[in-house]
Amino acid sequence: MVLQFVSDYLKHRLTAKSRHGTHSPFVYKLVDEVIYDFKPKPEYNSIEAQRKKLLHDDAIITVTDLGAGSHLNKNRTKKVREIAKNALKTPKLAQLIYRLAKNSHPSGLLELGTCLGITTAYLSRACPEAEITTIEGCPETAKKAAESFKALKLDNISLKVGNFDELLPSVIAENAQLDFVYIDGNHRKDATLNYFRWCLPKVHEQSLLIFDDIYWSKGMKEAWKEIKNHPDVTVTIDLFWIGLVYFRKGQVKEHFKIKF
Repeated sequence: MVLQFVSDYLKHRLTAKSRHGTHSPFVYKLVDEVIYDFKPKPEYNSIEAQRKKLLHDDAIITVTDLGAGSHLNKNRTKKVREIAKNALKTPKLAQLIYRLAKNSHPSGLLELGTCLGITTAYLSRACPEAEITTIEGCPETAKKAAESFKALKLDNISLKVGNFDELLPSVIAENAQLDFVYIDGNHRKDATLNYFRWCLPKVHEQSLLIFDDIYWSKGMKEAWKEIKNHPDVTVTIDLFWIGLVYFRKGQVKEHFKIKF
């Protein structure tokens, strides 16, 4: 599985383009002004300081894994620092998600897969006036995330604990529309496609759905292909680590692979 992942990554690097190979004005601007905006921002500092604390946290917690598990560590009890090292999004990727959220100007954000709360914290800082709902399947991991939110003084986050399949339909039903959804959990084909389909009735022309780990497994690659081909989807951007899905009406259907 690891060898296939590396092979997929190398193929992506060989076939992906930069902004200069992009002929869509919308995608060019997004790549130039958002995806490739690597300038440091003061909002990053306190979150990365909290990440550092988690990377040195020797507390042992019991992990409830309701998804497809981990390639790296399938033990049931883990040290927080091991989870922080292996499961948290890298600063580069978490900060990209911050910029995508900030650029989208959503009134509400939904995240599946809180983990230790670092990416959630980036969403909160990107959109301090928006309401953020994040769902985590593991109670003890969620508890550590809540501690991070408190330490960072983030007060616009609603953390729900439980099975995505049970919680997500009701969360979607409570929202008039879905502006920004980040799906980072389960990593099974059928589950990922279910989450996508459940979201569809509430998306609109400015909605952004982000799917994590689209090359994680054969099933996830199949799910990503099916999502791209859905008739409601008009633009997708494959950054290898994540896939961006847009529903812009009146735009020619196009799929882009972008180096990141």
